[in-house]
This record gives sequence, structure tokens and C-alpha cells, in this order.
Amino acid sequence: MAKQNTITGKIAKISGPVVIAKEMKGSKMYDIVSVGKEELLGEIIQLRGEQAVIQVYEETAGLMPGEKVVSTGEPLQLELGPGLLTSIYDGIGRPLSKIAEQSGDFIARGIKADTLDHKKKYDFKALIKKGDKIKTGQIIGSVKETSLIDHKIMVPMGIEGTIESITSGKFTVDETVAIVKTKNGKEKLTMLQKWPVRKPRSFKEKLIPKIPLITGQRVFDTFFTLTKGGTAAIPGPFGAGKTVSQQQLAKWSDAEVIVYIGCGERGNEMTEVLTEFPELKDPKSGKPLMERTIMIANTSNMPVAAREASVYAGVTIAEYYRDMGYNVALMADSTSRWAEAMREIGARLEEMPGEEGYPAYLASRLAQFYERAGRTINLNDSNGSVSIIGAVSPPGGDFSEPVTQNTLRTTKTFWALDASLAYKRHFPSVNWLTSYSLYKDKVEDYLKNKVAKDFPELRDTAMKLLQKESELQEIVQLVGPDALPEDEKAIIFITKSIREDFLQQNAFHEVDSYCSFEKQYLMLKTILSFYEKILLAIKSGVKVNKITGLKVNERIARMKYELDFEKETSEIAKDIDKELNKLKTKDAIKEVAQ
Repeated sequence: MAKQNTITGKIAKISGPVVIAKEMKGSKMYDIVSVGKEELLGEIIQLRGEQAVIQVYEETAGLMPGEKVVSTGEPLQLELGPGLLTSIYDGIGRPLSKIAEQSGDFIARGIKADTLDHKKKYDFKALIKKGDKIKTGQIIGSVKETSLIDHKIMVPMGIEGTIESITSGKFTVDETVAIVKTKNGKEKLTMLQKWPVRKPRSFKEKLIPKIPLITGQRVFDTFFTLTKGGTAAIPGPFGAGKTVSQQQLAKWSDAEVIVYIGCGERGNEMTEVLTEFPELKDPKSGKPLMERTIMIANTSNMPVAAREASVYAGVTIAEYYRDMGYNVALMADSTSRWAEAMREIGARLEEMPGEEGYPAYLASRLAQFYERAGRTINLNDSNGSVSIIGAVSPPGGDFSEPVTQNTLRTTKTFWALDASLAYKRHFPSVNWLTSYSLYKDKVEDYLKNKVAKDFPELRDTAMKLLQKESELQEIVQLVGPDALPEDEKAIIFITKSIREDFLQQNAFHEVDSYCSFEKQYLMLKTILSFYEKILLAIKSGVKVNKITGLKVNERIARMKYELDFEKETSEIAKDIDKELNKLKTKDAIKEVAQ
């Protein structure tokens, strides 16, 4: 990083990750500084006269008052260009592979590592020619970054003019690929950009999010839809399945690029993610999923300041690929650990604590992060989106705690994980009574036109039945199921099928791991048409306890595992008619009873 307006001061006080430096007159908020003899990376987060308060992104043990502090005069920036995909970074954008080369399995202090590989040559293909007028954000060329993603090379911010020369060929990210004549003279363009992580990238217009992000997970897609450019929260206690849910979303969602941020999670859990992700296959292409994935790993035993930076680094990368015209899904696991980092640093700064010790600006920081999601018209007139899915880990599963509540105020989809469902091995353990999606009405046109006209109606009917079942279960606990009338027994029976045969989904099953919208529709339609026919059978004198023993129930339970689901659901519909018709005759009822 080039040093500008260099200001040199001295350490006056050290408190964990917070260092106070004196003689720092002229410094700016969020300037990056190097601290001490080992030149530890830090960021100015508060100014007090000639003193600067710095959060250090590395372990501060061994620092002493009087050691040198040097300001670069620039904010924390990320290098953006070819080579981001397939990489795993720490919280401040250093590739873990390069860190391992320098220091082995443990991250040594003061290590310098560029985000991108500055020696590797990429095959640049020019998409414009000499004499063309260009403007900020315009795509001038492309690089085949992986077999799945073309990396679009864009004009950096603030540059407009006429192309004097542009060359296709093999270049490093630092070498000039084009020369632009601007009002202020000639500018050399490379494949490398730098962007301050705390500043959202520019776009022309934010669009209404009305296209669903198809995840292949029935409980998400059918009942609590997330849109491209939308925001979602997954709160849940330990063991409820937050990480597996996010991995499923990363693997199966129809976003072209995935950014996965392991923000303060346990080291062993993050190790599993880092070892499993490179082995996952992209279901659509059969290629490794990492070819369209960027991972940021900041475990709970790493410095807390870098944990806060990791979230901003991840969303900056997501916006960069959005500007190329891609749909990006960002998973942050978990924002609670990010909030805890803010709480710890706030305590070191002796700030007035808010609710449960969190800083008073917790809500605004969460809002700033989630507001960077959106479906946009970019500066180059392409359409792209960033969808943000944040896991929340409330202590003891208490959803009334500040991080969950402030996240709820910002996000529009709420996937509440329930410990009691997880204990029953019901996964995904999303509670259908407390979860919701505010995008439900926005995606109705898509569902009616692309899937089936009656899909929204079926979804609403199923949800009403599940809500009715919740009320009936209270009565059942008091007087037993036999006291219910037959039509209410039918609700208890059919909602059991909705829960177990539709909402439950096996993330590790070859077929059931992903369920298309078309299959979701046919499965739900099969279950609800069975319910309608049960009600007609009840009017003919058939008892619900006879219906529970029908063989067709087994086929309904197995239909989620069928590849040829159209044929299977068609045959199930015939079997339902056939078996219910048998029950309608007295002789058949006696025969079944015997």
C-alpha cells in the first residue's frame, strides 16, 4: 500500500487490541497505520486532539509504550481483480495460503501479503477498441478467471475519456492493458482496482427485489422466500443447523458467485468448512464449487478487530462481482460474533454501553451492512445483485437479545431455527410459526408465471393448516386426539405429512438435497389434493383412522426421493383416488379392518 501524508507518532497506551498513539496530529478517521517494530496493521477509530485511538488487527502482546506508529494516510482498502475466486482470506484480505508459506500453520505477527497474486499472468481479452469513449464502471475487457466465471475488467472510479491504446494478451494485474486520454492527461489502466471496504460501491439505481433466489430448500423457497438482492437472518441456538443451512444455500442457490464469511466461529467448525468446501461439486456444472466461491476465515481465537473488518471485506468483494453483472450470495456466519467484537472494542474505548453491553451504534452498524445488499442497475448498465444471509447466534437461543432484534428490524426474511425441532431431528429446523418473509407478495408474479398459477394459493393454504394444527395441538394435550371431530383429525393428519414429507429435507441425500420449484409445487399439490379428497371421504362416512393406514401414505413419504417426480406424483394421485374409493364401501372398510 502506497504511503501518503505519512504521520509518525508513538504508542502512549495499550489495552488489548486498542492502542492509543500520541503526536498523531493530521491523522484522519479510518486511516491505516503500522504499529510497533513488527509493523502490526491497525486502523484509526477515534481521534482525541493529537491522540489517535487505533484498533490493531493482530495480537498486541509484547508492544511497549514509546514504539513507533506510522500512518499511511489511506483507509483499509482491498485489492480487486482476477484471482479472488477459489481463494481463502483472513479478515483483512490476506490469502491464508501465502500466510502459511511465510509462517506455517500459525499466523505470525506483522506478515504482509497482497490480496492478489501480482506475479501470475492472466489472459486479457479486450472488448473495446482504440478511439472508443469510456466512462467509470464500463467493461473494457475480460479474463477467464475460472472455468465458471468470466472476470470483467472495469474502468476504475473517476476515469473518463478516450481509449488511446488497448491490447489483448497475457498480463499481470499491475501491467498496463490500456491507456486513456482524459481531461487531466493520460491514465494507464491495469486489471487491478483498490476500494475502501467501509464505503459501498457506486451504482445507478436500486431495483425492487422481486426475483426469488432459488435455494432448492423447500421451507425457504415455498414458505419464506428470499429474493435476489434481499436480506435474510438465520438465528438459532447451538446445534440448530445454522452452518449446514448456510452451506446448503451456498451450494444450491442460483447465485453465480458465493462469498462465505466465517466471522468469529469456532476454529474446529471453520476447519470443517475450509476442508469440505474445496471438495464440493457445483451441482449445475460438475466443477468444484470453489471455482465460483471466495471464503473469508476469521475464527474466534483470531484478533477481534480483524473480525469486524472481515464483514466489510466480504461485502466489498460481493459488490465488485455485482458490478460485473453477476448475482452474488453472501453468507455471514455469524453476525453475533461480529457484534461481540464491537462490544469488546467499545469497552476498551470506555464507551457508554447500550443494551447488554453492546455499543449504542450496534443497530446502525448492522443496518449499514445489510443495506449494502440489493438488486441494482450498475454503472455499466448491467444488472447484478448482492443477497446477504446473516446467521445470528443468540445466547441460549434467546431471540429477544439485541443482535437478533436489531437484525430483525433490518432484514426482510426471518428463518428462525428451533432447538426443539433440531432435537427431534427435523432439519432444516426452521420454525414455520415464527419465521416470515416480507418478499412473499413481491415474488407472486414470478411464481404464477414461471412455476404455476395456483402455487401462491397452495402455499397460503398449507400455512393456514399448519397454524390451525398449532391451535388443535393444545386441545389434544388437554382432552386427547379422539375428542376431535373427523375434519379436525384430518388437519392433524395432513399437517404431519406437510411437516415430515415436505418441510423436512435431507441435506446429505443425493436426490433430496436439492428440490426444484417445479418439484416443490407438485409435492405440495399432491399433499393438499389428498387433504381435499379426505374431506370428501369423511362426508361419505370414512373415518380418518382408516385413512392413516393406506399404502399411498408410504408413497407420499417417499416422493421427495424420486428423480422422476412428475410421473411419481401423477401415479400417487391415481392411487389416492383408488384407495379412498375402496374405503367408501362398507365391505371394503370391513376388509381393511380385518
